[in-house]
Amino acid sequence: MIYESRVYRCVPGRLPALLKRFETITLKMFEKHGIRQAGFFTTLVGASNQELTYFLAWESLAERERKWTAFASDPDWLAAKAETEADGQIVDTITNQLLTPTAFSAVK
Repeated sequence: MIYESRVYRCVPGRLPALLKRFETITLKMFEKHGIRQAGFFTTLVGASNQELTYFLAWESLAERERKWTAFASDPDWLAAKAETEADGQIVDTITNQLLTPTAFSAVK
């Protein structure tokens, strides 16, 4: 398995809009494209409390490329994203890493 860590730092005050979009739109789009989530987290203590961190689980880099590309170019997603940003940008920056579990990891 490959895990992808994604951290979205929001425009100040826009974290509630991002959480709502994930809960009501994005997760349904992930399901449509067969994208498996492995957890979502907000920052309790850290550099910013305007962050959403989440993990995705992939069988391979090829699976990630195929499914992420399909999701990112889906006209329904693009329309929903534009609609949810009609009153302003939500996400300021996105960082991501692709991770592989160690031999001793509880997550495989």
